[in-house]
Amino acid sequence: MTFPNSAESLESLEEYEDVTSWINDTLTASGSIQNNESLSELDQQITQLLASLDIACEDTSSQLERTIADVSRGIPRLTYDLHFIKDNALSLQTSLATVHARSRAAIPDSTASALEQLKRLDTMKTHMEAAREVLREAESWSTMEVEVTSMLAERSYAKAAFRLSEANKSMIVFQNTPEYDPRRTLLVNLQNQLEASLSSALVAAINEQNLEACRSYFYIFSNIQRELEFRNYYYGSRRASLTSMWHEADLSDTALEEKTSGQKFSEFLPKFYASVLALLNQERSSIPAIFPDPAHTLSAFISSIFSALQPTFSQRLTSLSSHYADLALKELLANFKITEEFAVAVAKIMEKIQYSTIAPSLSEIPNSANHTDPSTPTPPSHSRKRSMRMSISFRSGANRSVSSGQKIPSLADGLDWDQELFHPFLEFQVDYGSLERRLLDHALREIVSIDTRQKVSCSDQARIFRERAVDVFGAAEESLVRYSAFTHGFGSMSLLQALDGFLKSFVDMWTADVSFASSGPQSTLQNAGSEDLSGLDYTSQDWSNIQSMLHLLSAARSVFEQMTSFEVKLRSSLAQTASKFRLHRGDPSSFPIASSKGSEQILEQSSLNSADLHALLDRVDLDPSHSREIHLRSQGVSSIAGEPLLVDARSAMFELAKACQTSLQNTILSPLRQQLASYASSPIWVTTAVDSRNTAFNDLQVPTFSLSPSETIQRVTEGLLNLPRLFEVYADDDALSFSLQTLPFADPELLKSVADPSVSEVSSVPTHSRRQSIAKVATLDPETVSTAWLSSLGQSLLAYLTTDILPRINQLNAGGAAQLASDLGYLSNVIRVINVESEELQQWKEYVELDDDAGKAELYGTNDEEGVLRHVAHMRGWK
Repeated sequence: MTFPNSAESLESLEEYEDVTSWINDTLTASGSIQNNESLSELDQQITQLLASLDIACEDTSSQLERTIADVSRGIPRLTYDLHFIKDNALSLQTSLATVHARSRAAIPDSTASALEQLKRLDTMKTHMEAAREVLREAESWSTMEVEVTSMLAERSYAKAAFRLSEANKSMIVFQNTPEYDPRRTLLVNLQNQLEASLSSALVAAINEQNLEACRSYFYIFSNIQRELEFRNYYYGSRRASLTSMWHEADLSDTALEEKTSGQKFSEFLPKFYASVLALLNQERSSIPAIFPDPAHTLSAFISSIFSALQPTFSQRLTSLSSHYADLALKELLANFKITEEFAVAVAKIMEKIQYSTIAPSLSEIPNSANHTDPSTPTPPSHSRKRSMRMSISFRSGANRSVSSGQKIPSLADGLDWDQELFHPFLEFQVDYGSLERRLLDHALREIVSIDTRQKVSCSDQARIFRERAVDVFGAAEESLVRYSAFTHGFGSMSLLQALDGFLKSFVDMWTADVSFASSGPQSTLQNAGSEDLSGLDYTSQDWSNIQSMLHLLSAARSVFEQMTSFEVKLRSSLAQTASKFRLHRGDPSSFPIASSKGSEQILEQSSLNSADLHALLDRVDLDPSHSREIHLRSQGVSSIAGEPLLVDARSAMFELAKACQTSLQNTILSPLRQQLASYASSPIWVTTAVDSRNTAFNDLQVPTFSLSPSETIQRVTEGLLNLPRLFEVYADDDALSFSLQTLPFADPELLKSVADPSVSEVSSVPTHSRRQSIAKVATLDPETVSTAWLSSLGQSLLAYLTTDILPRINQLNAGGAAQLASDLGYLSNVIRVINVESEELQQWKEYVELDDDAGKAELYGTNDEEGVLRHVAHMRGWK
């Protein structure tokens, strides 16, 4: 292996911005390393390179020191040199003044007098020539009206135009004089007469496609500063058939009044565009033969076609949107795609016309002085020069592009013909979110109307929910195509909001119907006797409700999995849009956003191109630096990093789960709540603990020990102790494990240990830990799920007891207080068996056990106005 020349390698270092690239290129300069070469050769290369760098560093340091020394020696002398130059300049100035004085003194007086006389004569000659020109202009203006009128009578239009052009040039002579306004008025009147004389012949020449005559007329109009009027004549005549076709179209969906006959706008538009393309292909040959700027002229012609349509394109689209109402987006999208296809075809025509030049050679144009035929008038010389310059620029530009092998620098980049074409769609593109939501809501109504949900049995609710979810997510997936096609990704934020609201509406409909009618087939467990579940005397309807809620919870779990899978598709689609936007920012010409540059520019300047849009795209952009994520996906491990996209829809799913859980809990606890319903009105609260005959003097109460809990509390505790047996029946049902965080009174400590994706998504854990499997929501340990549910059921029952039941006790004497304390203590001990503790229950027990003196002291020592102590004080009469 040979090592490259050290001097050449060091010189090449200046060409590199990255030192690492230079090292790699230098080490491999002698050729690629073979697989069987040892690392010792590479080490030798590196050693030689290090030695060369050390020597070069020493040489550079020496040269730098010498340079610094030279500069240090030269700076003191620099001041002296500057002072010397200043003295020499002052000396030169004095010498020049002396020479000038001597030269004036050397000229004799007679010679100086002669020179002054010559100067005065030259000034007089100049002024006289200027006066002569003014007089000639005045004489010319005095006869101009007669001359031009006679030329028009003789149909010498080219001569008349040339005469008016020369007169227009002389207008500057009369600037700021009283003669200016009358002469300007006369000039304009004569130009109007010439235009009027030519108008009919011009329209006839345009209709007959007499290109030579049209070209001559164009230069005549240019000479009299009426080029714009000529273009208006030309555009109006050539587009007449198209505007008539548009105006006379018999349409059924864009008419001001409802019509049953006629074709749809989406059927008419391709025919109209085909006619436009046919005309443009004709003009691709005609316009270069008439105008010096074919590309810009054709662009203006296209714009004039669409601006002259009546009713306007925007009005037709507005009528279309009103006609189709909620389905308007589909029709608008269909017409938008047709328009994009038309724009692509027009772009090809515009690209071809860039190679066009003025067809006839300028040398073939006859002399204007010898021809009076209106079909062959000659353009003035300044117009010919402008045409020559335009033609040369076209040819040279095309040749440079072709020879270099690069993309042709299209003149169409500066044209705006497609602005007029796509601008009517902008209003609807900006309103895309609303249009998409209306379309999705219409699809939802269609999906829901398949069945009469009010008449569906309870057992069918879960099945129908799953089936309708398939249709709903199918409709949602269709929107992923629409937002890209209609807004080219600029409607990403609107799409996300529409989908989020749409899915939320779907889920909310089922959440509102969780408390549906309880009619339906009975469960197989309906005959379970109270002996098996003592204290839980469920009716057959209760068992049916439990089964229905479990099925609906299972369906909610399944729909949540579908939502998670759809969110992956949504994120992937948005990531593709983000990648397209990122590439476009780096190289707009190679990575366009839309098929038409005009459509792209309109969207970029619209309100859709917001900071929120780019923040969303940055959030979902799969940057290549995320190598770990890409590696995981390649291994079949799919994950979603970061915040969820469908925030409201997910929240709605959790609300549905919460509603199902609450309904299920209400059914499970209904026998126990029924037992507690009459607990507050029980007579035991005012019954003395012992007979009055056994009391001492002054009605002294004898304490009673080891009171048994009341019958109500015993039956309630029996039911609580049998709840674990109830959950054994549903141990294999994973519906209970879904959305544990929404359980009423869910234990936060228990949830921390649960690896439930739905929990982590709504908790405040770091973003990097909020990752979930998209294939299936994880199935948890049945024992953990039962523990969470039992804890929630116990807390719900205690909350019912302490919030709704105990505060309704009106009076509580000492015996009743002892009984209540015994009940609460017994309940507290039993409830701990299912891992439930209640601070409020302990407060009730603690305050109920207080005697009158201690209770009053405690009461007046606290500021709690609505707490447990106030309720107990009211019952005991401490206030």
